[in-house]
Formats: sequence, C-alpha cells, structure tokens
Amino acid sequence: MRLLVVEDETRLAASLRRGLQAEGFVVDVASTGPGGLDAARHGDYDAMILDVMLPGLSGYEVVRRLRAEERWLPVLMLSAKDGEYDQADGLDCGADDYLTKPFSYVVLLARLRALLRRGAPERPAVLAVGDLRLDPARRRVTRADAEVALTTREYALLDYLMRRPGEVVSKTELLDHVWDASVETAPNAVEVYVGYLRRKIGRDRLETVRGAGYRLATWPPPHA
Repeated sequence: MRLLVVEDETRLAASLRRGLQAEGFVVDVASTGPGGLDAARHGDYDAMILDVMLPGLSGYEVVRRLRAEERWLPVLMLSAKDGEYDQADGLDCGADDYLTKPFSYVVLLARLRALLRRGAPERPAVLAVGDLRLDPARRRVTRADAEVALTTREYALLDYLMRRPGEVVSKTELLDHVWDASVETAPNAVEVYVGYLRRKIGRDRLETVRGAGYRLATWPPPHA
C-alpha cells in the first residue's frame, strides 16, 4: 500500500513516515500544499494523510481541487483546528475523515485501515437517496424539493448515512466518524441526534435495526 503524507511540520512528518513504514506501508512525504496536490495527481497512492494548514495551498483547497478533477483518492485530514465547523468544512470539501491534533497513533492507524477497506468509489457531486438530496458544496438538504434546515451535527450524521444507503451502520461507527474522536461522547448521543434527524426527514426514512444500528431507507415511504 502506498501512502502520501502531506505535512509541513518536519518532525511530525518524519514520525508519521517511520511509524507507517513500520506497519508495512510505502510512504512519500510532501511539505507544501502545491507539492501535495502535484504528488496526488501523478502518484499511484492508495490513500493520503493531509494536513490542513499548509504553505502555498490549504489542505481544504488541495482536496477540493482533487474532487473537482474527479480524483477519488481517500483522504484523511489532520488538523489542530478542532471545532465542529472546521471538521464539517473538511468533510464538505471532499475529505473522507478528519482527525484532530494531538492524535492517538492507534486511532490514526484504525481510521486509515477503515479508509483503505472502503477504497475509493466515485462520489457524485450531490448525494441522492429516494427523495432526499444533499449538496455538500452548498451545504443544502432537500426532501421532495423542500429545503430541510439541519444543525451541523444533524447534517454530518445525515451525510454519513447517505453515503451508505441501505446499509446498517452501528452506533460505534457513527461515534467514530461523526463525533470528535478526541472527546469522549456517550453512546446515547447517537440516539438523541437520530431522533432529531427523524423529525426533520421523516421517521420512516431512518430505521432502527435492533441490536445492530441504523439504516437509511433507500425509497420514500408513502406516508413519511
């Protein structure tokens, strides 16, 4: 597996290279935004670890340009910016996952393995499941052409579920990918936000699979 690490902190980049090589990865490192973008365009990589604050071009802009060119290389963003809106911005511009600094190396490896398992399926500009539409670029959600107002957390939850329509997604997976991994969050937080989301998109659209998790229905029920 070939990885591209784009990180301008020299010591952190060297540490990531050593650690990832010890896990059996082949690792290339770029230290600027333009350098990382060029490497991602021309290198045959399985995934990229991308810092946000980079010289020349931000990580946000790097991934945004890659996605605009329909390059679907899996991207794990690293950043000291740990606010909800910062993380939402990273995911909205096309990153697959977002990890805040300082981070656990064990968690980094687990997130990276998850990205590699999923691979790089082509992603449409607008997500569509039944009569639901989610436009990441405009941060807009509609149901049957009527706009749905969501909070940042509700939006992130729906975005994740809409990328896995019809699949059962566990509470643990939602906590790992929708909530900040560096902050301990009670499992019932998922239940609370699923409840909020159901009230806005229709209760029958988001199914509970007892003992397993939740599933977004792929068809609009007649009386949702």
